Amino acid sequence: MASTPVNRPRTRIHVVSDVHGNARDLARAGDGADALICLGDLVLFLDYADHARGIFPDLFGVENADRIVELRTARRFEEARAFGARLWAGIGTDRAAAIEKAVRRQYAEMFAAFPEPTYATYGNVDMPTLWPEYAGPGTTVLDGERVEIGGRVFGFVGGGLRTPMRTPYEISDEEYAAKIEAVGEVDVLCTHIPPEVPELVYDTVARRFERGSLALLDAIRRTRPRYALFGHVHQPLVRRMRVGATECVNVGHFAGSGRPWVLEW
Repeated sequence: MASTPVNRPRTRIHVVSDVHGNARDLARAGDGADALICLGDLVLFLDYADHARGIFPDLFGVENADRIVELRTARRFEEARAFGARLWAGIGTDRAAAIEKAVRRQYAEMFAAFPEPTYATYGNVDMPTLWPEYAGPGTTVLDGERVEIGGRVFGFVGGGLRTPMRTPYEISDEEYAAKIEAVGEVDVLCTHIPPEVPELVYDTVARRFERGSLALLDAIRRTRPRYALFGHVHQPLVRRMRVGATECVNVGHFAGSGRPWVLEW
């Protein structure tokens, strides 16, 4: 007599990255999923597509935002820093306090939009020291740590590597590699930045190579997770490719698309 097939419940995970202030779509990002994963960059400091949005234009106006985007896009980073320094000198307030106040407003909105459960790690523009104040009981923050979801082990490593942009959560290559090592072998490796593969780190709109991680690439080759998920590069040359046995996926620029990437098994 033939046995009756067992209908096993499926697990559905939605993954977002580079939210950059899109609280409206974030509130719906977990619809139909067993859990939401967020790979960071909740803060919107400056929207390169709409220079009127973000902390920078709120403080200094759209014309100044236009100018700093022009300088950064041209990779004139020293001029951009000098221009920014003049603006801060003219505003007559403490830079760190002004930024933190604005970030707190955004975090209050972003974290309130997270569904339960959410598993999140930091992006390079995030401020990790503030997250414990806003992450509710349904949000698990992970960095250099592992968690089991639906029978699979997920590893999380947040932040970015040091660049001329000097964003808030950039760390040394050595510190980043140590966090990758701490995660070890997992089924799904979740990071904010991609592995150092030219096709995955090149932004076709900004026309530059972003920083990826060689330590992450090495870990993917050695430990062979099923998936390596990341964001950071908003308009990558390639969104998805295999590295050995691993499917490497840029889950998308959520601020622009408003749509999560779906993983189901």
